[in-house]
Amino acid sequence: MSGNVQLLNDTLAHAEAEGRAALIAYLPAGFPTVDGGIEAVKAAFEGGADIVEVGLPHSDPVLDGPVIQTADDIALRGGLKIKDVMRTVREAHEATGKPVLVMTYWNPIYIYGVERFTSELAEAGGAGCILPDLPVQESALWREHADKHGLGTVFVVAPSSKDERLATITAAGSGFVYAASLMGVTGTRESVGSQAQDLVRRTKATTDLPVCVGLGVSNAEQAREVASFADGVIVGSAFVKRMLDAEDEAAGLAGVRALAAELAEGVRAGK
Repeated sequence: MSGNVQLLNDTLAHAEAEGRAALIAYLPAGFPTVDGGIEAVKAAFEGGADIVEVGLPHSDPVLDGPVIQTADDIALRGGLKIKDVMRTVREAHEATGKPVLVMTYWNPIYIYGVERFTSELAEAGGAGCILPDLPVQESALWREHADKHGLGTVFVVAPSSKDERLATITAAGSGFVYAASLMGVTGTRESVGSQAQDLVRRTKATTDLPVCVGLGVSNAEQAREVASFADGVIVGSAFVKRMLDAEDEAAGLAGVRALAAELAEGVRAGK
């Protein structure tokens, strides 16, 4: 496995070697503006995130809860284009040297063109894509182009996934496996719960890929809990909420940085 995904693999391996889970932050491109979104990704890295997922805002999100939908709406009303997403990846990666993924629904890639999207993402320094709504059995075209450009393909598994299905999904993916901790949409939760732990256990039985848990983690205590059984802890809505609730962009960036630092402590306490 060469190319940009190698940085992702190395980052996850480095966290494991340190005896801890990786901290993965999610922030949508173009929110609050394209420039502000780039600064937010940098702030998450500065605070202690190992990896950042840059969201490609979509008008019909199936996985995103109200907080991320609000941010996506702001980005789309601001005229966000895929070229702005690529710029976000490029500038954040160049400034930090760290792995940046794109999380996107399939339709925008399909319309844009798979070869065009994968070549531009690789050229921007992107490590790969998380594709929450692309069924593995329909992913051959994407994977062919992603492999050609050295990009990782991260698939999402859910508590409802049967063991046989998990094996099919994990065999097709690279980088890591995104374990959705519960059924439903993104958003912060009171508790991440035992469903996630069971899903990680079942997923790990099918693959050597790291298994990272998202959907619901919002504070250091939850990050610590998830880090005790997962290879990575994915946090999105809590970061976006810091930006939404802030009185201005500077305060929002400070909030993102502070939350990343808290969560980074949490993942280090988890193992």
